[in-house]
This record gives sequence, C-alpha cells and structure tokens, in this order.
Amino acid sequence: METKYKPVFEFSKLTRIFHWIRAITIFALIATGFYLAYPFLSANPNYNVYSLSRIWHVSIGFLLIAVSIFRIYLFICTKECQVERRSFLDFINPIVWFQILRTYLLLGGHPHNKGAYNPLQLVTYIGVMLLIVLISLTGLILYTHVYHEGLGGFLMPIMKPLEVLCGGIANVRLFHHILTWAFIIFIPIHIYMASWNAIKFPGSGIDTIVSGLKFEKDEQS
Repeated sequence: METKYKPVFEFSKLTRIFHWIRAITIFALIATGFYLAYPFLSANPNYNVYSLSRIWHVSIGFLLIAVSIFRIYLFICTKECQVERRSFLDFINPIVWFQILRTYLLLGGHPHNKGAYNPLQLVTYIGVMLLIVLISLTGLILYTHVYHEGLGGFLMPIMKPLEVLCGGIANVRLFHHILTWAFIIFIPIHIYMASWNAIKFPGSGIDTIVSGLKFEKDEQS
C-alpha cells in the first residue's frame, strides 16, 4: 500500500518572515561589526567606510531589536503560534528527551512532537533569543556612548546601570564581541542540523521555515 502524507501547519507567515529577516540582519551585523572592531582605510579618500559601516550597523541593529520584540510577542500571545507553545509539553517530558537524544545519536527514529520544536530545539532557540537580548543590550550601551542626544540621550540613564554592572564600557565592548562569536559558532551548527533533519526526516527542517508546513504520515490512508 502506498504511504500517504498529510500537510500539518507549523509556522505562521509572520514567524517565517521574521526568521529570515533576523537571519539576514545577523549576517549583516557580523560583517559590519567586525569592520568596526578592526577598521581599515579606504582606497578612496572621499569614501568614509567607517561612518557608513557604523550607520548600517546601528540601523540594522535596531531592525533586529524591533523584529525580535515582535517575534517574542507572536510566540507568547498569538493563536498562530500555539503550536510552538505546545513544545513545552515535550520539554517537560523526560521520555521525549531520551527519544530525541537517541535520534541525534542515530540510534532511533524521530519521536512525534506535540509542538513545533523538539526539546533540544526549544532550548536552543530560547538560548538564541537570550543571546539576541544580551547582544542588543550591550549594543545599546555602546550606542549611547556615540550618540548623546535624541534616542541615545533617552537611553543613557537606562543603560548606565547595565554598563556599571558589566564593569565599564571596555568590558561591554568585550562582551559584545564575545556574543558575536557565539552567533558565529551557532550559525553553521544550526544550518547543518536543519539540513540534516530535512534529509533524514523529509518534510521537516528547512522545508517548514519556508512553506510553514510539515508533512506527516496519514494514519487513515
């Protein structure tokens, strides 16, 4: 008998759009951030690469902050993300933890998830969101030391206690740089694991963040 599959909704349109926006912004921030950390002179004296890189870095940084705030709102509050919130049911289930670890060790098949993420994915994505929060806060502290009026002036009293907590502006810059390397380490691992899931278990992995659907066996067929 031919095996039939049915589409199952997993990610809303906004979730998918925000995922790709964040992916692009993180790549752009890494590129511009490294130039700001280790600047070099332009061959064209009329072309200020440093100022342009700073403008792009700041603008894209605020875009990442805005998108991340909306993404957190979607995850917590919207009906479309209910399937993502159901992932916590698997997170608190030790049997599912054992099954998913066995899967990644190539010792068994993939367990059926109640939500969009398996426990390991949920921990990873929450960790990435915390990284975004931390790198955004350190970035805002650095921002207030360059732009003293307008938004920078407004944020300075809010960011100053965090700067003191970090031990000064030099440590803030160091933490910002270390967090950047955390993203650099995470990105290839994330791409590999998503690709591995898509190949090992067709209908999941990269496919779902593009189409919003995963495909499961139709038990009624």
